Amino acid sequence: MAGLYLASQSPRRTELLTQVGIDHTVVSSSYEEPNEGYDSPIEMVKAQALGKARCAVGIPEGGIVLGADTIVVLDNEVLGKPQDEADARRMLERLSGRSHSVVTGVALLIKGDEVVFHNETKVYFKELAPFEIESYIASGEPMDKAGAYGIQGKGALWVEKIEGSYTNVVGLPVEHVYDELCKALGAK
Repeated sequence: MAGLYLASQSPRRTELLTQVGIDHTVVSSSYEEPNEGYDSPIEMVKAQALGKARCAVGIPEGGIVLGADTIVVLDNEVLGKPQDEADARRMLERLSGRSHSVVTGVALLIKGDEVVFHNETKVYFKELAPFEIESYIASGEPMDKAGAYGIQGKGALWVEKIEGSYTNVVGLPVEHVYDELCKALGAK
């Protein structure tokens, strides 16, 4: 799909789009992400995605912009990217043996319209032994991921099951994005 601009520096999002054959160009966004002042985590990720899309830099006339934001939600608390190893440990200990939600807000700016939606996937974690948490933190993998884990990496070892979109847990529900793009462009 020519003319799609991804307002995200996430390598996972660009890998997902490439994997399913959606041509795109990665652009930066000048949006600063406020994490407070929202009534719900869903409202927050949708607002963040829209802000990223609206502040995309270098979009030519007629370009389609895609912005996204992914969070982990446990007990209605947002678990973002860990600030340090202690924060990653705290998150992984809380997720251990429990289910949580991964929510991605998506915004598409197409032909003057703003299409904003979200996707939610329930993830069930097995009990984690302390050595598993410490080994995972030492790998460095959890440090740039919401909820301190990546299902596409070593974190997959602890996922017992999911209910919903796998690609959403990675960072972009590509099947939902594809459907919305087709609808907006009159292809469906």
